[in-house]
Amino acid sequence: MSQTRPKPRRHFTIEQANAMLPLVRAIVTDLADLSRDVIERRQRLSHLLAGRNGHQSDVYGEELEQVEVDLEKDSGRLREYVEELLKLGVEPKNGPEGLVDFPAVIDQREVYLCWKLGEPEVMFWHDLEAGFAGRQSLIAEAGVESAGGSGGDGIDHDNSAGH
Repeated sequence: MSQTRPKPRRHFTIEQANAMLPLVRAIVTDLADLSRDVIERRQRLSHLLAGRNGHQSDVYGEELEQVEVDLEKDSGRLREYVEELLKLGVEPKNGPEGLVDFPAVIDQREVYLCWKLGEPEVMFWHDLEAGFAGRQSLIAEAGVESAGGSGGDGIDHDNSAGH
């Protein structure tokens, strides 16, 4: 039977997630800024194109085409930022808000360490299906495996092992 969510290749401890945060913060800052810009430009373009005849030729036609080309290029850049995060083992959840999750293990179950752009460090976690609304403070969580709970290198070498 297939699972609805593939097993993450890497589990982060709190220390590992926070150590990676400067790089993640830089990528997420670019991702969030460009995401908001692209969304705003797409909305403006959609508004400008509404009611236009597709074959209509006017002084703004070439400019609107260039805006569409630029948006496609920026969408490609957004995909590159997402791929960078995924290669690091981090899961982007909301580009404009700068929300990312680090797969982790708490009390022998998979969860996410949750971080949002603007937060000084990773301070929250949530169940895989709970999302941002289900965030809980790491300070209150005594079962967080923060001292290399997945072999010390952050990689879950044996999913059946009781950490």
